[in-house]
Amino acid sequence: MLFLGQNTDPHSERGVECPGALPPASDPDLVERALKAKAALGDQVFVLGHHYQRDEVIQFADVTGDSFKLARDAAARPDAPYIVFCGVHFMAESADILTNDQQTVILPDLAAGCSMADMARIQQVEAAWDALADAGVADVTVPVTYMNSSADIKAFCGRHGGVVCTSSNAETALNWAFEQGEKVLFLPDQHLGRNTAVLQLGMSLDDCVVYDPHKPNGGLTKEQLAAAKMILWRGHCSVHGRFTAESVDDVRSRVPGVNVIVHPECRHEVVTKADQVGSTEYIIQALETAEPGTSWAVGTELNLVQRLAKQHTDKNIVFLDKTVCYCATMNRIDLPHFVWALENLVAGHVVNPIKVDADTEHYAKVALDQMLALPGKTAKD
Repeated sequence: MLFLGQNTDPHSERGVECPGALPPASDPDLVERALKAKAALGDQVFVLGHHYQRDEVIQFADVTGDSFKLARDAAARPDAPYIVFCGVHFMAESADILTNDQQTVILPDLAAGCSMADMARIQQVEAAWDALADAGVADVTVPVTYMNSSADIKAFCGRHGGVVCTSSNAETALNWAFEQGEKVLFLPDQHLGRNTAVLQLGMSLDDCVVYDPHKPNGGLTKEQLAAAKMILWRGHCSVHGRFTAESVDDVRSRVPGVNVIVHPECRHEVVTKADQVGSTEYIIQALETAEPGTSWAVGTELNLVQRLAKQHTDKNIVFLDKTVCYCATMNRIDLPHFVWALENLVAGHVVNPIKVDADTEHYAKVALDQMLALPGKTAKD
């Protein structure tokens, strides 16, 4: 781990360098102001905190979890007029879709987006569908989008007979999709799509092609589209996509007997080298139930890994990589923005409301409802 403000990682994706520990809040009065504002609002406000949030914000969350769980938690509190979502934009959209019309979802900083979700724009996806139609395969292709996508991408799937999935139920969603058609267009995370298809559905890597929206026809020929079973969108998580096979080899050499556990958004070569693979909730539960004295290298966002290490001091929990950083966009939700949003509510001003238009909301909910109708356990991220 690099010390804060000293050196940089030359391999960091532009815009996500964040070596070292996060600094404390610049204004020590912010905590007291947040407590005062939240107390003044009482039951009028319900605060959601995503697992990847920094501790200075997560301490004020009424519930914590992953994106879809939090959206459903918000829907379960219909009497709370204000939902403050400490997460990123697509998560707040999902909460708006699932909550009632009398509730307002607020994102403390509108710049808190998701680089993965931003890698699939609706115009690009519609152009890709045209390319599939031109290749004669659109009619046998079912679109499946990961929860980490914008509302209009979810709505696209709803319009075209598709479904939303989480990292927990991706296998179930893909099995359902292949019962409906011959091919799947998987959006926007190529790694989750590939890992699920190959490791859980038994496909080969040759069954998968990657559609690059920045190339004509996705950089694929009609013959390639016709032969493929999984058409993977060229998208990835800026944090999980940075872990490498070398990271796994390195931590095994440094930590004797270490168990490597990673998120399925990681690259295929990382997932195949890991001991366990699962969603954020899976990782949390695995570490909660792990034997005392065991060692774990965790391949997911650093705020969560540090929190787990503090909670389970009877185990040796380390970050999988030496230099991979926090989720830069998630960390835009900081204490100053949180306090600003709450204090404005106290003053009767709603800032940064997230509102999905009625048509998009309708079709996005079609795809979400299809996910909820899938067989098996309740969907988690």
